Amino acid sequence: MTVRQMDAEVLETEEITPGTFVTWYAGEELCRAAQPGQFVMVLPREGMDPFLPRAFSFYRFRDRGGERQFALLYAVVGEATALMASQRAGESARMTGPLGHGFEVRSSARNLLLVGGGVGIAPLVALADEQVGKERTLVLCFGARSASGVYPAELLPPEVEYAVSTEDGSLGRAGLVTELFTEHLPWADQSLACGPTPMFRIMASVVRADGMRRSVQVLMETEMACGTGICYGCAVFTKKGVRLCCREGPRFELLEVF
Repeated sequence: MTVRQMDAEVLETEEITPGTFVTWYAGEELCRAAQPGQFVMVLPREGMDPFLPRAFSFYRFRDRGGERQFALLYAVVGEATALMASQRAGESARMTGPLGHGFEVRSSARNLLLVGGGVGIAPLVALADEQVGKERTLVLCFGARSASGVYPAELLPPEVEYAVSTEDGSLGRAGLVTELFTEHLPWADQSLACGPTPMFRIMASVVRADGMRRSVQVLMETEMACGTGICYGCAVFTKKGVRLCCREGPRFELLEVF
């Protein structure tokens, strides 16, 4: 797949939950062949601050006016994401992509279990959009600290069953999203997840205890400076040796890493 670098024009930005934004970009060359689970490196402005780009998973795709457009979902946690949220329509961000290896859904899988936490829901929404209408049943389990951080159900395809957990019990099930994963695992033909490392560690213990050695694909979240395998800042230690998240991931088999 060809990796491209371009200035992607900002089309619109919306705050979907407090501190979490979705920005749509025009950039058909970037997203024409992109797959759910792949990512782009984003530099919201030229210059020395911020000096390094940031990695963001593709969140959604759409066709408008004969042009393919894409969206990124992100939480404002620093200067780079604050700049992204403040950019106005008509401005641009330097992007490189598509990068990495996205999700692979088995052709035989009919029951798909998607598990996400925080902004890790972004590639799962892209995957759900792609898989709806393919004679598959999708369940998306999502976890947040409280109701204010829960991804809005109305933004999901209506065909997706949505199960929510919050740590404080303010919405959905009280507890961790891994508890929902445990309940739904026997039903799933294939599980796919994106979220923080502690979530993956618990999921791995659940899969081992299940005894079926089920396949669970995960997208690893690591610090990444280049996105192309030059800096070696995103090394992941697996049972098959050291792998670079940007070049050989971010998709890994759960039990190969944890």
